[in-house]
Amino acid sequence: MRRFVMAAALAFAAAGSALAADLPQPPPPPPQAPATYVPTVAPVYNWGGIYFGANGGYGFGDSKWTIASVTTGTFDVSGFVIGPTVGVNYQTDAFVFGVEGDFDGSWIKGTTNTLCISPACQTNNNWLATARVRGGYAADRVLFYVTGGGAFGSILANTSGTTLQKENEPGWAAGAGVEAALTDNITARAEYLYVDLQHASLTSPIPTAPVTVDFSASFVRLGLDYKFR
Repeated sequence: MRRFVMAAALAFAAAGSALAADLPQPPPPPPQAPATYVPTVAPVYNWGGIYFGANGGYGFGDSKWTIASVTTGTFDVSGFVIGPTVGVNYQTDAFVFGVEGDFDGSWIKGTTNTLCISPACQTNNNWLATARVRGGYAADRVLFYVTGGGAFGSILANTSGTTLQKENEPGWAAGAGVEAALTDNITARAEYLYVDLQHASLTSPIPTAPVTVDFSASFVRLGLDYKFR
């Protein structure tokens, strides 16, 4: 009986080995997917922060003298401006908001021979300041903006070759521009600005009478700023 049991066990083991040899081999493990490449993305430029710099450009416009009910009509004034700029920006998403001020020395002047035949009537502006808000859209390192606010400047008037009388008058300014980031801290801009000062009431020596002097001008300016990050 013992021999029979051992023989049966050996036969069962042999049959199991043969059956296992006939079974298909398990497939190899699937290949691992290659590591995903994540490209490096440059950070979007941040326009927020305090900045200061300088601006300069050319102004051209017109002036008008009115004595009693007689007027010179408008006549051309033009000249260069240059001065410092300071401001601060705040950015949310692609929108940029800020406030800005500037103070320019001005060499704008013009003359007319209407009313003042010899010497001519002359209007000068020797300084101009503005305080404005700005709002714009940033396409990464390029900012498109509009601006507007108050202006303050000098109006000087008299006949050519004599001491100019002067009043400092308030007014308003509005314009638009585009600004580009050259580096993380340095930006450059091109800007158009229109300025209209309240008329000045002065005394004309020819004839000796009160004269109202109007002044307005368009400015095309370039600027370079340093922004603190």
